[in-house]
Amino acid sequence: MADLRFFSRHGPIALADLAALSGARCGEGADPAKMIDDVGPLDEAGENCLSFLANPRYLETFACSAAGACIVHPRHAARAPAHMSLILSETPYRAYALAARAFYPEADRSPGIAPTARIDPSASIGADGTIAEGVVIGARARIGRRCSIGANTVIGRDVELGDDVAIGALATLSHCLVGDRVRIYPGVRIGQDGFGLAPHPDGHVKVPQLGRVVIGNDVEIGANTTIDRGSGPDTVIGDGCWLDNLVQIAHNVRLGRGCIIAAQTGISGSTRLGDFVVAGGQVGIADHLRVGDGARLAAQTGVAKDVAAGTVVGGTPAVPIRVWHRQTHLLAKLARCGGKAHG
Repeated sequence: MADLRFFSRHGPIALADLAALSGARCGEGADPAKMIDDVGPLDEAGENCLSFLANPRYLETFACSAAGACIVHPRHAARAPAHMSLILSETPYRAYALAARAFYPEADRSPGIAPTARIDPSASIGADGTIAEGVVIGARARIGRRCSIGANTVIGRDVELGDDVAIGALATLSHCLVGDRVRIYPGVRIGQDGFGLAPHPDGHVKVPQLGRVVIGNDVEIGANTTIDRGSGPDTVIGDGCWLDNLVQIAHNVRLGRGCIIAAQTGISGSTRLGDFVVAGGQVGIADHLRVGDGARLAAQTGVAKDVAAGTVVGGTPAVPIRVWHRQTHLLAKLARCGGKAHG
């Protein structure tokens, strides 16, 4: 359950209202006027709490949960305990997210500029924004309306932010154009030099990085992620992409719409990902590759050649996921046989 020292809870909210705002419907026999006070996990939620079941692995926990209400897929409704009111959804996790946001909406901000912020006189600052202590905003930067910039963040000269951008503390942005409703977490680095050098025995020569980072709308960029600016072409992050913490995006990389990139993934220079590509944690993608629309890369996959649209791959080097599972099984079998042979 949420610690109310850190979170502000709204409610109670009627079951019917929760179903409506989450795009779901009340189950048979559920009282639409039933008031719900809070949300919680299946094994902790009480009689006035809403929970959810999204993974069949937790069916047994669901069947004996004390939660007063639960969001569940219709195919699992029959496993609910008798006391539980159901909200039925084809996408229960998404429905839960929408319901939980009703109880715990984004914290209200108090617009204003802290006295210790340093803003160049030529910068443009939109209305109703919040600029915290120690923020530095360079010459000719353009900050949209209702933006929130965390303490000690640095916005370089000529950087542009759209409306409703939220930036955490200690981030640095340079050489970039950022769309609307982008969330940038603490410690993010955007627009620094890419890793461009001409190697030579007499000494490596730095290649000037003359591009930008262009970030679309509704993008989420996790803490301590880095996005290098392009070397000539731009580095591009498409609309609706979500980048986890500690992701590295090299120069000239282009992400299509809605990509999901998990923590510690590194994408090398000039590689292009199509729309809705998913990369698990610690994936490594070599340079100048193409990953097609809807491809899925299992955690710790090493991608050394192009991946076709819709393909699911795993292992290093990456192979179709079923091949990777067979390889893993055979390797384990060989290890067991070898152990017996030398036992």
